[in-house]
Amino acid sequence: MWPSKPAQPRPKPHSQTGSKIYLRTNAHGLPIGLTLTPGEAHDSTAYTELMDERDSDPGILLADHGYDSDAIRQDVRDRGGQPEIPTKRNRRVQHSVQRPIYAMRNRIERCINRLKNWRRVATRYDHTASNFLGFVQLAAIRLWISFVHAA
Repeated sequence: MWPSKPAQPRPKPHSQTGSKIYLRTNAHGLPIGLTLTPGEAHDSTAYTELMDERDSDPGILLADHGYDSDAIRQDVRDRGGQPEIPTKRNRRVQHSVQRPIYAMRNRIERCINRLKNWRRVATRYDHTASNFLGFVQLAAIRLWISFVHAA
């Protein structure tokens, strides 16, 4: 018998649960961290992989409700940052966010939109997750190249 290859999650179209792209961006909205998880995984599972690069700890972490946990908030504080994460409605202790700072979170959404301008990223043609992640990384590199040449 031939040894079988380990199964990789296969990206599926948006209508099905496939894979999710998670981004960590800088203040300019450029990607500095990318990871891919199965579509049914919770948002907070990607946090540790995105934050592994210790040389660039955030001063302020902007995230949505999916990252609202005491462990994530404490980790950001341990790194010397300030968490700006709105709390879920079912939490006993409600944390407030500064609306002008939290409004800057749209830079992350705009970065995802710029990545999806690449047809191959938006339609997820690749059959394996590693190929899909590789092309997302190529699209992110193109964003950085255009930013560096514009500056």
